[in-house]
Amino acid sequence: MKKLASIEKLENWIDSYLNFEKTPKKNIFWLDTMRFFCDKFGQPQDFAPCFHVAGSKGKGSVSTFIASILDEAGYKTGLYTSPHILDFIERVSSPSGPFEEEAYNRAVEEIMNGVKAIPTEELPGQRPITWFELVTLFSFLVFRQAKVDWSVFEVGIGGRLDSTNVVNPKVSVITPIELEHTEFLGDTLEKIAFEKGGIIKENTPVVIARQRPEVRKVFEKIAKEKQAQAIFVEDAIQDLDYKIKNISDCIKNNTNITIGSQDFKEDVIKNHTISQENRNISLMNVSFSSKILKRPIQTDTLLVGRFQAENAALATLAVKTALPNISEDAIERGLAKAKLPARFEIVQKPKGFENIPFLVMDGAHTVNSVRFTMETMNQVFGKTDGRKENMNQFSDDTNSRSQDTTWDKTLLFACAADKDAADIAPLFKNQFESVFLTKPGNVKQSDLEKLAKAFDKAEIPYDLNEDFEKQIKKAFDHANANKSILLVTGSFYLIAEVKKLLV
Repeated sequence: MKKLASIEKLENWIDSYLNFEKTPKKNIFWLDTMRFFCDKFGQPQDFAPCFHVAGSKGKGSVSTFIASILDEAGYKTGLYTSPHILDFIERVSSPSGPFEEEAYNRAVEEIMNGVKAIPTEELPGQRPITWFELVTLFSFLVFRQAKVDWSVFEVGIGGRLDSTNVVNPKVSVITPIELEHTEFLGDTLEKIAFEKGGIIKENTPVVIARQRPEVRKVFEKIAKEKQAQAIFVEDAIQDLDYKIKNISDCIKNNTNITIGSQDFKEDVIKNHTISQENRNISLMNVSFSSKILKRPIQTDTLLVGRFQAENAALATLAVKTALPNISEDAIERGLAKAKLPARFEIVQKPKGFENIPFLVMDGAHTVNSVRFTMETMNQVFGKTDGRKENMNQFSDDTNSRSQDTTWDKTLLFACAADKDAADIAPLFKNQFESVFLTKPGNVKQSDLEKLAKAFDKAEIPYDLNEDFEKQIKKAFDHANANKSILLVTGSFYLIAEVKKLLV
């Protein structure tokens, strides 16, 4: 899709403002500027009822599931997520794609003219405006211009002081909490939970994913203080089950897997019969029940992994809490339709590298999310030596396979300097024939010395090059020459660079 001229104009304008995603800084989080903007622009955040989603991992997937269900139920829905992979418009869109061009054009003119007309001395504390504040305001204006029925807002970082926390949701949603951004949110799970729990509003239901006991206590305390009904997924959802289809087993047993609208068989791999635009692979069946539902839910999903089954249940619980009469059929269709770039995204025979049977792209960048990625890799493509050693702590998988894989696997990994490379690296041991390391593009700061030490300590051989463009090409060429599955993970910014190669 060609980038809209108005979006290019907007990006050029906002790039002059402080961007936390590119340059993290302390003490730049506050809400009074956003409240000031909302007053100036006629409270656009309240144009339509909304869901507000925070958490350490899975909040993008849960937001997408919610928006997709609403879309299938016939509601025009706005979806605000981050980061984007290739196009800025991914951040402010609908679950099925961009809105009409005119909505964006009008919103760009509205925000640029409106902000430029505000004297600096009128700004609260005369503090500088941030990039994310402007992008969040832009989402409010686009959704109002598009006349949406519902909106879904994913928190950027934290929650309590995040720019999105000026919305007044019908339901707040909190996904699992883990240690992340500790220099900004606090160095314990309880401190981070307090920041995330800041999205809980007075007398407003909050739906909460399964948490560690100490985190649950924090949320229970905040909800009690706010007189907000706290609904925990483990209390409200029963019989949650998921079944991931193993591609190797399906080929050997001649079992079909749906790719887009076509059935997947061995001849599909050999003959490259699926168009580049229609390669979404449905590999997981999800089922669960609840007293809030009229009947159990059972559907196939494009988003794969045990954590995605839990995300689907959490999203369903949130939608049913806000809209009790929404049909189970719409829920199943919405869960099945939901897709999100770089969340265990599988591309069969990527363009220009048709000898790579499957390219897997996952933006996992925390210890637990990488652990889940590896767990899912082993379920989908077969397990290799060392799986029991690596899949510990959270791996209570009941769907493991005894069939060894026939696929070779290659890893392309990069992560930002603040990520826990020392604990992530061991998760890859004995899983890949070849490992390529680099930095995640030019946006995020990286520490290749720390990364190399982590893989050395884990006794994993690797090829490292700080020139990410050359290293990406080298990893692809290697996987293509060896007919190897290629996993790209560790950073959404790395995946953005990979997708540029494939365009």
